[in-house]
Amino acid sequence: MKKILLSLACIMPMMAFGQYTFDALKMSGTDLRGTSRFVSMAGAFGALGGDISSIGQNPGGLGVYRSSDISITASWDFMSSAPEGVSSINHNKVIFNNVGYAGSMKMQSDVLKYLNWGISFNRNKTFNRHYMGGIDGIPTTFTDFIADHLEGTPSSDIVMRSEYDSAPFENSGSTYGILGYNCNVVFPYTSDGKSYTGLGARDASGYAEYEVDEWGYADEYNISLGGNIADFLFWGASVGFNNLDYHYYNYYGEDIQNTEVLDNSGDYATVVKGNANYGLVNNSRTTGDGFNFKLGVILKPVNAIRFGLAFHTPTYYRLTDVYDTNMKSEIYGDNIIESGNHYILKYSSPVGEVHYKLNTPWRYIASVAGVIGNKGIVSLDYEYVDNSSMRLKETNGENFAGSVNEMKTYLKPTHIVRLGAEYRIDSNWSLRAGYSYQTSQVEKCVENADTYVVASGSNPAYSYDKSVNNITCGLGYHKGHFYFDVAYMHQKRNSNYHAFSPIEYVDDRGVKMIDSGIYTGVTDKNNRIQCTLGVRF
Repeated sequence: MKKILLSLACIMPMMAFGQYTFDALKMSGTDLRGTSRFVSMAGAFGALGGDISSIGQNPGGLGVYRSSDISITASWDFMSSAPEGVSSINHNKVIFNNVGYAGSMKMQSDVLKYLNWGISFNRNKTFNRHYMGGIDGIPTTFTDFIADHLEGTPSSDIVMRSEYDSAPFENSGSTYGILGYNCNVVFPYTSDGKSYTGLGARDASGYAEYEVDEWGYADEYNISLGGNIADFLFWGASVGFNNLDYHYYNYYGEDIQNTEVLDNSGDYATVVKGNANYGLVNNSRTTGDGFNFKLGVILKPVNAIRFGLAFHTPTYYRLTDVYDTNMKSEIYGDNIIESGNHYILKYSSPVGEVHYKLNTPWRYIASVAGVIGNKGIVSLDYEYVDNSSMRLKETNGENFAGSVNEMKTYLKPTHIVRLGAEYRIDSNWSLRAGYSYQTSQVEKCVENADTYVVASGSNPAYSYDKSVNNITCGLGYHKGHFYFDVAYMHQKRNSNYHAFSPIEYVDDRGVKMIDSGIYTGVTDKNNRIQCTLGVRF
């Protein structure tokens, strides 16, 4: 294995909240959810309106209404997640996606023809996924990453703490640095006790395993006002109130053979040849509330063509993280193996809590739709998500140190294209279909794992989406005041999971290199069936 030589001490001051960059990216995302008509056309409603889901997308669509509308939507999701070369883990869930009401009042004016209002609930995102896997012949070890992370920290500052001890940690390193030291998977190799080595000895070999389990939701409640000006301009404005509850479990472990270990079974600790295995567990829960604003218009210059424009402010969240982590190691030294014994260490962090603010990205939506007689509709949306505009702030409103630079370095804008169509079979039945595509959230240097990614605190792992594809179709039935819509969606999401950041090292020639670390691609699939029941009056 490669020996890590470069110190990270120069960036330690900016690392306190570095891992939150990718957590924030995850929490700011949205799924394709809403009414069944909306979903069956892949959400391409920015220039159409007249649907409860438009309240949360382009509020200008509220102005299209000429009567009141109330509906409820439920779905059955069949989800699976699988890392590369690993069998998928499947789970099913029934979800209430959307409930809403739109009211319409005809005005006695040739200019402002209708004044409309609406209220809706929408589940913007579910975080449910579970996957696990293993990697044989790992090129490097997380313990070398920990060792370099602790570089320059006197070992006397790293307080030993058993899982039953209530005393807090008292050192300047990260939680996993403290646990790694206390579990003897990293240890000093210089007399001053400020330089450390991990388990990545030159001839060592290893196997890694990981498991990630995520669940929770991001909900939004919208209150909107809209109107119709001369059947030409349809306008709307919404205020959204958001609620987030996100749970995360991550396990990462390694089994390292033919390495150097610290044998503390005798009166004095010595470095000997041996084997070791360890596992790091992280648990966290993020909860909080926020609000946002949305403005939008739809223009209808002629009956056959409509244009839509909308923008969403960031959601201004106030969040709380509650987290804990623990590590367990088993150390086998040569002289210990001969006697058939080894020693086990386990340490846990205290339960931690941090309060902070998150401003999600600005979003901009441009749309165009064509109406083909009274038989068909074709609609196209383009959405621009400015990921680098996200901000992580302390409760006093100050940006986290280094977070703005991290956003600009790691993240790039996401582009979302949505295409939908509807064909009216007769006065009662309609067929619908759609497709949407979302581009990568991160810069190529992150996606290709050839740059160091700041990550600290208790959890070194991070993940992000590379692409999201949605294929949809549906059927609608309308009779009198009542309507019933069904939709099917097939979603495929490609993402990357990194157990820890790519790490820098110097090779035998003295050349600075970067190791991609331990990471894998993950494919999520969701086959969803949903139905909407509504009435217009």
